Amino acid sequence: MIRVGIGGWTFEPWRGVFYPPKLPRAKEIEFATNAMTAIEVNGTFYSRQSPKTFASWAKVAPEGFLYGLKASRFCTNRKNLGEAEESIRNFFDQGLVELGDKLGPILWQLAGTKKFDPDEIAAFFALLPMEWGGLPLRHAFEPRHESFRDPAFFDLARKAGVAVVYAHAADYPTFDEQTAGFTYARLQQCREEEETGYNAAELDRWADQARTWAKGGRDVFVFFISGAKVRAPAAATALIERVGRTQG
Repeated sequence: MIRVGIGGWTFEPWRGVFYPPKLPRAKEIEFATNAMTAIEVNGTFYSRQSPKTFASWAKVAPEGFLYGLKASRFCTNRKNLGEAEESIRNFFDQGLVELGDKLGPILWQLAGTKKFDPDEIAAFFALLPMEWGGLPLRHAFEPRHESFRDPAFFDLARKAGVAVVYAHAADYPTFDEQTAGFTYARLQQCREEEETGYNAAELDRWADQARTWAKGGRDVFVFFISGAKVRAPAAATALIERVGRTQG
């Protein structure tokens, strides 16, 4: 499956551009989850949610939709990632199992200053659970320092079954190694002067790239994040039109 989406659903400039001007704010999540095939939730990085909240997200989203969740900053913004066990358990214990089959990958995003240390990363990967409350988990890891461009890092990710995030960003390196049974891409260079964020030729190339990643049965997640965020929904919609809503 190729799933395409945006980061979150609350962004004031989307009103009148993505959302109808008079749409009630409480209906934004319903509108967004029906327009996209996945959404990356950034709020879980900053604050703890409740089981009731996760259950409400699951209920409003259509069948087949998936939420990617950004893991708490208390797990990843630390001196030694190998000491994150308690924070990781706290993150999963907040009730995200209420998402059920609407739960997509967990995104573990590092600070841009965090450098590769093989022992530290191996210890961190060993802390990542493969299931929680009977729910299978998938992990995507986003390093943002050039020191991670190391065969030893990619080997660790492969052994752990962790996907290395493909980031199309201006300020961070792009790693295109495939290390898991799925691909997680974050496209961060939408331009406001382009109605669809990226131009038609660029979107055609991203569609081809997504199909290439999907070969062999690999699930693919493509999120339009950051950049000119006001254009992210149009970019995601245009890519969905190119790859379809259910194609692999």
